[in-house]
Amino acid sequence: MVAITLPDGKVREYAGPVTGMDVAKDIGPSLAKATLAVRVDGQLCDASLTLDKDCALAIVTAKDPEALELLRHDAAHVMAEAVKELYPDTQVTIGPSIENGFYYDFARKTPFAPDDLERIEAKMREIVDRNEAITREVWDRDAAVEFFKGLNEHYKAEIIGAIPADQKISLYRQGAFIDLCRGPHLPSTAKLGKAFKLMKLAGAYWRGDSKNEMLQRIYGTAWFDQKDLDAYLVMLEEAEKRDHRRIGREMGLFHQQEEAVGAVFWHPKGWSLWRTVESYMRRRLEANDYQEVKTPQLVDFSLWEASGHADKFAESMFTVHTQDDRHLAVKPMNCPCHVQIFRQGIKSYRDLPYRMAEFGSCHRYEPSGALHGIMRVRAFTQDDAHIFCTEDQITSETIAFCQLLKDIYADFGFTDVRVKFSDRPTKRAGEDSTWDKAEGALLDASKAAGLEVALNPGEGAFYGPKLEFVLRDAIGRDWQCGTLQVDFVLPERLDAHYDAEDGTKKRPVMLHRAVLGSFERFLGILIEHHAGRFPLWLAPVQVVVATIVSDADVYATEVAQILKEAGIRVELDLRNEKITYKVREHSVAKTPVLLVVGRREAEERTVAIRRLGSNDQEVLALELAVDTLKAQSQPPS
Repeated sequence: MVAITLPDGKVREYAGPVTGMDVAKDIGPSLAKATLAVRVDGQLCDASLTLDKDCALAIVTAKDPEALELLRHDAAHVMAEAVKELYPDTQVTIGPSIENGFYYDFARKTPFAPDDLERIEAKMREIVDRNEAITREVWDRDAAVEFFKGLNEHYKAEIIGAIPADQKISLYRQGAFIDLCRGPHLPSTAKLGKAFKLMKLAGAYWRGDSKNEMLQRIYGTAWFDQKDLDAYLVMLEEAEKRDHRRIGREMGLFHQQEEAVGAVFWHPKGWSLWRTVESYMRRRLEANDYQEVKTPQLVDFSLWEASGHADKFAESMFTVHTQDDRHLAVKPMNCPCHVQIFRQGIKSYRDLPYRMAEFGSCHRYEPSGALHGIMRVRAFTQDDAHIFCTEDQITSETIAFCQLLKDIYADFGFTDVRVKFSDRPTKRAGEDSTWDKAEGALLDASKAAGLEVALNPGEGAFYGPKLEFVLRDAIGRDWQCGTLQVDFVLPERLDAHYDAEDGTKKRPVMLHRAVLGSFERFLGILIEHHAGRFPLWLAPVQVVVATIVSDADVYATEVAQILKEAGIRVELDLRNEKITYKVREHSVAKTPVLLVVGRREAEERTVAIRRLGSNDQEVLALELAVDTLKAQSQPPS
């Protein structure tokens, strides 16, 4: 007998081995039709897997979170099959699912062209219509190597040849196409449906190494229905309109150039935006009893070795050897330096929690291909802070930080915030018992803070588990920004301690926390979230005073000066251009408020107010207009 326990606790017994699909059919034909895979004792498996012993079984359908990744993985295989049918001389290499889609890398002498994507898409739909069964086969490694060499699939043979000889190899067959894969997969190609689209071509080095040959990568996206695909394509179109690089140029915020790869040249308007955000954050920190510090850019490499960062980040660190034979590193993060400040002087339990903040300028080497505007750079500033506290204070500090973070995000226009809990990574420092304590403390604190967290396995920092705060923007994209990490390791490695109430010396717990993360990246997110149409308090230029006729120049200049004295960021436009031209130009520049003045306004000491995105105009007395704009332009804090 084989006993199958279902998620609702009910047990179904069978006289002999059955497959997951058999169980689904036994429950009902509609469930069998919807079955994509199964989860056996918590592990995702093919629906065709034979169950020959007692187990817990869950049927996976399109409603399950993991189903979309499964669908996209199959889309990659179907695309590879289509390519092989259309272009038999092509070799297939690697094709995973990725966020929002999939890709496959191909080796082919003739470059793919955009028109080829349409042909491949059509062939994919044909394969879906064939309803080819997708079946798993287990092979001996060496036999699999020879098999793929015989097919002239030398890349695939190389991948298999690197697997230990004593391991069995799983291959998946659909029609005449066969591929190396761990699986699982959908029952047949028909289950893929036709809500997919091939998006673009790109180059990719074999195994990601620039010393290897260049392959051709085809990216695609796949969804369970056409409605979701259409919504995604609309979102991409909207994202292109909101691209921070284009808006940055239009608004004159920043530029980048080859002479400073991965760095940003901030123009006056962009730097005004930066300073507004920094000033806001500084006020928030001061109100929450953080003490701001500044630490060196160049620090002896030995500190990074002592902290453990060198083992983890050495390849990403910029280093320099000095004439006096010192080996220095440009700091990639701030935490070891903050420990050095904490260690100066005697710290008592009465000093804790000790909240130390820095707008720290950091540098990390990012590969050229990974750089993306100001979203991913090599030179960046973190709104970094570290809270040195006792174990008993972890929960209260977590609650306070989460409330601060939530308030800050709301002020910037982000109200949809999700939280991930990232536990111990494979490569880490500290004993398992230390990790047990840190993970338990952070989970308890998360519950006390009222957070609903999703598990993000193995993605913690090397020194401790972390919470990752993910913002959802105006068009539905997710951005991971804030973090909170519980660290028992660095205080030990860098010899930080405080005098406890009982007279002994104890190690503080170190809470690493950031709200914005990288300033550069957060500003890029802000630009795209608001599409450059910032709320008045954030706008680099809040008001432009524009004249209709030159007779109003003197009055316009006076208006601009009064606004400036009221603390409003203002520009004056006295050009000899038609007012319709000026309105259009300042609308493109995303100026929130345009004050239009002519002869009548000068005589009556009024201004005509035009707001971005509105065709309406409001005429107010100058004094009332200034008071109104001053009140509306105040930062939330």
